[in-house]
Amino acid sequence: MKIAAIDIGSNAARMQISSVLHDQKKINFKKVEYVRFALRLGMDVFNTGKISYESEARIKKLLMAYRLLMELHEVDAYMICATSAMREAENGSNIVERIKNELGMEIHLIEGEKEAELINNVIIAVLENDKTYLHIDVGGGSTELNIYKGRTKIAAKSFKIGSVRLLEHKEAPDIWRKMKSWIDDNVPTHEHVIAVGTGGNISKLFNMIENKANGRATLDELERQRNYISNFTLEERINLLQLNADRADVIVPASDIYISVMKWADANEIIVPDLGLKDGILLLVYDTLMNEEE
Repeated sequence: MKIAAIDIGSNAARMQISSVLHDQKKINFKKVEYVRFALRLGMDVFNTGKISYESEARIKKLLMAYRLLMELHEVDAYMICATSAMREAENGSNIVERIKNELGMEIHLIEGEKEAELINNVIIAVLENDKTYLHIDVGGGSTELNIYKGRTKIAAKSFKIGSVRLLEHKEAPDIWRKMKSWIDDNVPTHEHVIAVGTGGNISKLFNMIENKANGRATLDELERQRNYISNFTLEERINLLQLNADRADVIVPASDIYISVMKWADANEIIVPDLGLKDGILLLVYDTLMNEEE
């Protein structure tokens, strides 16, 4: 069986096709295809409030390409989810309707809380029962914060601040204060808090840090790597650091969110599992298929 997940974010759109593997009673998803394309919908939406005609055309072309790949891989089922940029766009619902009518592909506009829930469903597998975690997921348009005691979520909040929104200076002036206030009110005090980071920017930043101890990075290491990258021009980040063009400009503002949240929560170390929204969508697709067969 093969299933697929498509995540249309504010910065990029990703598709992952995975084979479903059965190991006794355990289910594993083995990646067989992964494609990422920088749609940059947030550039439109956070500046004008809507998705441009040109961007809508690119979404359709990309989805047609994704559909061809899924046909070649003989995918059994898939799901498309769109996050902050498309759900905030004045014409987002109209575009979703046109795509369904023209391409026969349904896009689900999900709220930040649903996005966090889908990620939560796969993140809990890497958490330990006797520890306290602060999960930070920074996208192009929103940041999801989740607090766990072991594998139990005790608080969650979605904030309208993300890498593209910061890059375009379209964040609300008091959003940093609101996010800090929420952390002050909800993160358990006098406990050792471990940060869990998901998202393309923290994955790249984390992988650029050498000699990490026990698969974790410290707050100091994150700051040093962030400052190192910020010393380069955009062109140098692309040519010398070999960052993708759509990563080179957003990695520093995204890093500022992770670092600020960790400081406010007194979290001095972070783990970065190779998991995200696409993995949560894959799990939902599989569960839906299994329920239909019962």
